[in-house]
Amino acid sequence: MTGVLRFFITLLFVGVVVFIGATVPMGKRTFFGHVRAIWSTSEAKDMREGVEEKAAPVVKKVKRGAEAGYREATKDDPTAPAKPKPATAAP
Repeated sequence: MTGVLRFFITLLFVGVVVFIGATVPMGKRTFFGHVRAIWSTSEAKDMREGVEEKAAPVVKKVKRGAEAGYREATKDDPTAPAKPKPATAAP
C-alpha cells in the first residue's frame, strides 16, 4: 500500500513541477522557456554535436550488441524437439 501511495505522491509532485515550470513566468519567460532559449544557442548546438560525435562509437557498439542478442534469442535451437505445426481449418 505504501508503494502505491508513494507513486501517487511522486506523480503529483512531478505534475506540480511541470505545471509551475510551464506557467509561472520567471522574468520574460517561464522556466521551460528559458531552457528552450538556452538549448537553441550556438554553444548548446556545439555541445550537442560534440556529445553526438563522442558517443557515436558507443551507440554503434550497443546497437550491434543488442542486435546480436536479439538474433541469438530468436534463432531456433537445433537440439530442441520439433514444434508441432498448428492445425489448419478445412475449407
